[in-house]
Amino acid sequence: MARTILASATKEVAIGFDQPFTMIGERINPTGRKLFSKELREFNYWRVKKEALAQVAAGAHVLDVNVGVPLADEPLIMSEVIPLIQSLTDVPLCIDSSVMDALEAGLKVYKGRPLLNSTTAEEEVMERILPLVAKYDCAVVAISNDDTGISEDPDVRFEVAKRIVNRASDYGIKPEDVVVDPLVMPVGAVNSAGKDVFKLLHRLRNELGVNTTCGASNVAFGLPNRHTINNAFLPMLACAGMTSAIVNVLDDGLVPAVRAADVLNGLDPSCSNWIKNYRPAPAEGESRRERGGRRRRG
Repeated sequence: MARTILASATKEVAIGFDQPFTMIGERINPTGRKLFSKELREFNYWRVKKEALAQVAAGAHVLDVNVGVPLADEPLIMSEVIPLIQSLTDVPLCIDSSVMDALEAGLKVYKGRPLLNSTTAEEEVMERILPLVAKYDCAVVAISNDDTGISEDPDVRFEVAKRIVNRASDYGIKPEDVVVDPLVMPVGAVNSAGKDVFKLLHRLRNELGVNTTCGASNVAFGLPNRHTINNAFLPMLACAGMTSAIVNVLDDGLVPAVRAADVLNGLDPSCSNWIKNYRPAPAEGESRRERGGRRRRG
């Protein structure tokens, strides 16, 4: 079974078919957030710290770090934010940028083995990103689109992903270090979007043997009550073979839905993680052993 190993200086996270579903926290991202963008331009990282700590407390296994703000010095900000976050938490990070210099600035200061977000199958992009992945021995997200754009046909998206995996091997990058984003289309626009990605995940797992990720909330874009659809979609993705997703772990009900999927997929041995997080606390003056014994007698 392919395992994508990510690490901080002190902690390792494995993304894999035989591992619990990996939740990558998405909230260190200023897109659409005016105040956050303003703070980053002023090198004010208060919100970065707040979001990092809140997401780890909520259950994120990895944190995505995107500090892209127009008219800001993104490489400098990235070089400062990465060490800051690593001083606050030991979870691995996903360095996320469309700016090459910002990606490398983050890689230079990172302690451990990060995930790099991302490459596509566009020739120019692969020629820039894949040597960087090889140089710093990290893992990379591979997005299933190319110079022609994003195909609605899942079989075309599979071939695009295969092309990236094959090209990565030319740089000595192993398939287990390529985490494919099969691209989830909005179900409000493409009614078969859910079924299409389930089909694609099956092929990616069985034919390419690669791990996968996505921006899961894309599926409900434009629909009311999006979080309910997202919370239903994630366990379905896990059952279809997806091994990680970039998510808002602070959304009500999302983390329990993912943890329940781990239980039902047999990836939470003895249900220990579920019990640790959701077993009710003992009543005042009552030990867990006493409570458990009373229930067994009942």
